[in-house]
Amino acid sequence: MNFREFTLNDFDSVINLWKKAGLIISRSDTLEGLKKKIKRDPQLFFVMEKDSFIIGVVMGSYDGRRGWINHLAVDPEYQGMKIGQEIIKELEMRFKKIGCEKINLLIERNNEEVQEFYEKQGFKKDELLFMEKWI
Repeated sequence: MNFREFTLNDFDSVINLWKKAGLIISRSDTLEGLKKKIKRDPQLFFVMEKDSFIIGVVMGSYDGRRGWINHLAVDPEYQGMKIGQEIIKELEMRFKKIGCEKINLLIERNNEEVQEFYEKQGFKKDELLFMEKWI
């Protein structure tokens, strides 16, 4: 298994993996949207491959102060094999390399299984109110 940066050729495979893993695909998860993302910090958007198949993906981002974990997913056939943990370790290393000291993420409140996963990785809950607006 190896890590490599996401490329636009991975678009269909990654979208399918996100869906297979139960992630919600938003209107910004288009080819054009991901093209914009990889222009900003491509080293933080990467996949994990096994035998040339994408089995994991994460879209990290850095705003100059905080790192963000977005759309981390592992193919359900590989869940429970510490793939997600390895992806987080790799992302943390990449964040540290660019000077990031704090990582944030958002989880749907009813997604208890994912909350438990992140708690095992050392993340703590912070009761904030999340607001959004599509423009």
